[in-house]
Amino acid sequence: MEKPDNTPAHANVDALRTVPVCLRVNGNENHLDILPWVTLLDALRDRLGLTGTKKGCDHGQCGACTVLVDGVRVNACLTLAVMQDGADITTIEGLEQDGNLHALQAAFVRHDAFQCGYCTSGQILSALGLLKEGHAKSKDEIRELMSGNLCRCAAYPNIVAAIEEVLQAREGVA
Repeated sequence: MEKPDNTPAHANVDALRTVPVCLRVNGNENHLDILPWVTLLDALRDRLGLTGTKKGCDHGQCGACTVLVDGVRVNACLTLAVMQDGADITTIEGLEQDGNLHALQAAFVRHDAFQCGYCTSGQILSALGLLKEGHAKSKDEIRELMSGNLCRCAAYPNIVAAIEEVLQAREGVA
């Protein structure tokens, strides 16, 4: 009988090879060498210092880590950074322009839609994706399409009001 190999899995040198990736985050190219299993969330926070994207549940259930990848809402905790090589990624840090808040950020402030603030970046990025998708036309549709983003403070009415304000402004509704 052959003796089993007792070499620990972490000793496998091939498994520890990094992979070069280019993440275009908020308009800036970032060339990284990362391990293949690093999530986009961890690359943004730990490698690029963009801590506005929050780690909530780390299971894709709360939406605190929502970012836009090529304009589409993505839970950054559920996607590997290597899968986003060359993608255009938007985080909360990329929304303000020339010191001016994005319309959604300003609406969240006006409607007190952030309370503790932990989920806010994910809520705002999800709302931006929602607006780009163009499916929400009513409060009920906003609620349904934002249902993947949880708020422990229960600021949902204020969040919906902020999104509705921006939606109406985009549609020219007074």
